[in-house]
Amino acid sequence: MAKPAQGAKYRGSIHDFPGFDPNQDAEALYTAMKGFGSDKEAILDIITSRSNRQRQEICQSYKSLYGKDLIADLKYELTGKFERLIVGLMRPPAYCDAKQLKKAMEGAGTDEKALIEILATRTNAEIRAINEAYKEDYHKSLEDALSSDTSGHFRRILISLATGNREEGGENLDQAREDAQVAAEILEIADTPSGDKTSLETRFMTILCTRSYPHLRRVFQEFIKMTNYDVEHTIKKEMSGDVRDAFVAIVQSVKNKPLFFADKLYKSMKGAGTDEKTLTRIMVSRSEIDLLNIRREFIEKYDKSLHQAIEGDTSGDFLKALLALCGGED
Repeated sequence: MAKPAQGAKYRGSIHDFPGFDPNQDAEALYTAMKGFGSDKEAILDIITSRSNRQRQEICQSYKSLYGKDLIADLKYELTGKFERLIVGLMRPPAYCDAKQLKKAMEGAGTDEKALIEILATRTNAEIRAINEAYKEDYHKSLEDALSSDTSGHFRRILISLATGNREEGGENLDQAREDAQVAAEILEIADTPSGDKTSLETRFMTILCTRSYPHLRRVFQEFIKMTNYDVEHTIKKEMSGDVRDAFVAIVQSVKNKPLFFADKLYKSMKGAGTDEKTLTRIMVSRSEIDLLNIRREFIEKYDKSLHQAIEGDTSGDFLKALLALCGGED
């Protein structure tokens, strides 16, 4: 079993490019998109080897040199999943997440898994930045969007996470025992038809959505001592639907965030079709944060490298771009 990422040093696969010159990159990208057809190899090489901060500088240089919007030009020149991946890399992370959340709530159905994945795993600072980006791009607060698109207890969980107000201190042992007791009580009565469990559910939600990660790790340990069960296993057994999925995602993220993402990547490539949306979203969003940690968890759990999984499941420029982000074979 993989160890919890307690105090783990997260490492991304993409870093600042040495000897970076935004004007030079802007010129190279302009040349790559000039005339009939585009030089996808050149576009891919530049964009996947620069950090997001550097990509923003390239966008500014491109605009000052040519009076054009680089993202708009890339969208025009490229197509399909390769275009979505490259454009995702070009957006600042908060704006990219805001767009993914908006997409998850668009149209008839809601992509609950995408909402859970983003809101359950981002730091307070990241969530606050997403709120600002969402308001700026869509002239509506993220909370209002979540309110009108989800309902019931699931909506309350998402709105709580979307405040970006999780505690950031260490653990408090007495409080952890109390919290574990609440968790034990709510999960014990989750399946019983009688009794009003709303207040207990609310307390459980508050614990999972507001306590710090180190504190929650202690709560989970105390829960095992009290019940002889793992909290994640118990939630899966006693709860159902989107509420269960949200709580499980929070617990997995607290225990070991890189493993949580490794599992998601594996599932996105398992079976007949590829879940390109999830694959792209995770590879883009984690490339500068913890993709090397994710790679390590992936090979440890699935006995094959992330690199091999991508090679076996994707093709063309999309494959090349994903492998560039992956950053090597394990």
